[in-house]
Amino acid sequence: MTHTGGRDRTAPVPSGFESPAVVDGGLPVFHERLKDELTFPLAWGASPIRDFRTWRRTARATVEEHLLQPPDHTPFAPETTDERRAEGYRRRIVLFNVTRFSRVRALMLLPEGKGPHPAVLLLHDHGSRFDIGKEKLVRPWYDGTRLSSASAWADRHFGGRFVGDELARRGWAVLAVDAPGWGDRSGLTYEGQQALASNLFNLGSSPAGLMAREDQRAAAFLASLPDVDGERVAALGFSMGAYRAWQVAALSDHVRAAVAACWMTGLKEMMAPGDNTLRGQSAYFMLHPGLPRHLDIPDVASIAAPKPLHFTDGADDPLFTAAGVETAYRKLRAVWHSQDAGERLHTEVRPGLGHVFTPGMQDDAFAWLDRWTGRGREG
Repeated sequence: MTHTGGRDRTAPVPSGFESPAVVDGGLPVFHERLKDELTFPLAWGASPIRDFRTWRRTARATVEEHLLQPPDHTPFAPETTDERRAEGYRRRIVLFNVTRFSRVRALMLLPEGKGPHPAVLLLHDHGSRFDIGKEKLVRPWYDGTRLSSASAWADRHFGGRFVGDELARRGWAVLAVDAPGWGDRSGLTYEGQQALASNLFNLGSSPAGLMAREDQRAAAFLASLPDVDGERVAALGFSMGAYRAWQVAALSDHVRAAVAACWMTGLKEMMAPGDNTLRGQSAYFMLHPGLPRHLDIPDVASIAAPKPLHFTDGADDPLFTAAGVETAYRKLRAVWHSQDAGERLHTEVRPGLGHVFTPGMQDDAFAWLDRWTGRGREG
């Protein structure tokens, strides 16, 4: 009998033997059977918990556990290092402790006039573009090189607008912070994401969990500022930023509403041959290990119910299948309707559009924010 690496080479091949074991660019050959085992038993409606507030606390605690990153209560210790006037608003550079590990440089825009103002936490996308982060959403007045990159990004995805500057002109205070690896915190490359993820896992953390904690902290910081009405703080993001926006709405009591442009799907529909997620790398920033054993992606977003949430996507978005988006929207609608809050949830798929947040989509989203949490209350 010959042994190689501890395996008996003379042992009979089991019935139904599958070879190769890995197919379709990284999927195990038995991926459909693994998906069948994902029943999302903690989802609202599937869980034995029938009181929604109790379910929400339980579901949030489950997500928190899978962040692999403990809560942080480090004093923010803010410091304004630059302030300049723009047309209708002021621009600031603010330093603050986003965690006990990191002091970051954030961009803040404040409308003219007496506050406190309603506020939006802006959450940037991934885009495999790491030299700019917060600058994708707020016009960088302090760096010509970044301005060139950011302007090209705004032209490509936002119809030439800087979303944060547009919100500030409309009366919203705005805060934008780099996620780890972007902008001021760069140093990441596309190929380096796997190494970063594995190293963080070995250190008892994860890219997605660290980013989620930082977004929670940024929301708390924004709500604490004297120029901001802490009862009217929203989150808004595009692509990965959309994922971050509904996630922070689910995990933070400081966020009262959210706009998510171009990131929502059912997990099973996403894990299909040819899907962008299967390339790995970028997926680590939106992956909480083990969580799908409990909750689907829209189930996590549903922890935010009955807060006002606005989801928008393009029908031709190549990153998400129509089936995945519809599955997620159907689950979300069921949760909000169960709480008699259907009017607080907006879900739409826009014909003829891809992975973009156009000025028309922005205008509708801003009007929706005004209606629920913003200047609409001020008459």
